[in-house]
Amino acid sequence: MTLLNIAEICTTTQTLGPGKRFVIWLQGCCFRCPQCVSPDWIPQKPAHLIDPVRLGELILSIPDLEGLTISGGEPMLQAKGLLELFTYLRQRRELSIICYSGFTLEQLCTKSSLAIDSILAMIDVLIDGQYIAELDDNLGLRGSSNQVVHFLSSHYISQVDMFTKGKRNVEIHLLGEQALLVGVPPQNFINQFHAIVGGEQVVHQKKD
Repeated sequence: MTLLNIAEICTTTQTLGPGKRFVIWLQGCCFRCPQCVSPDWIPQKPAHLIDPVRLGELILSIPDLEGLTISGGEPMLQAKGLLELFTYLRQRRELSIICYSGFTLEQLCTKSSLAIDSILAMIDVLIDGQYIAELDDNLGLRGSSNQVVHFLSSHYISQVDMFTKGKRNVEIHLLGEQALLVGVPPQNFINQFHAIVGGEQVVHQKKD
């Protein structure tokens, strides 16, 4: 059985793509982008292991959901588990899929991986490339301007500006004594947020 290694989930947000979305952050990354906003999710170690079908059932239980956004960590390191999840979902509902990856689309297409090829065929929008802090232009759902938004289907082609030029928004979800930041943070937001919350522990979304 293939298990997904999950760093965190958010069952409902409107900051990481159009409409009401379910977000999954996968644990483990092969990149170490300077100023990564979620360093705790870089180590390739077990976090929360879950059967893709069980996770799919949870996703489908959320009413009025438009789609799913996948980030990390590095999602493509868990392509087999994602393929099981995406296949399960698409057999039952036509949810849109947005995915972040530090790998470029060209790199993914040359990996000769059946799992990666198959999930790329199901992803509607891929936001690729590693986060480069110096190229953070404070625009859209990209972390930095070197990252490319690939519309792999026609699903969101009419909303290009949201992904590339739109105003960034974030949500703060309280998780006990922690706070989960959901969204691509505007410039200087992290420092301002830390100044407000003081010593509270913050779990961030990674911008890659």
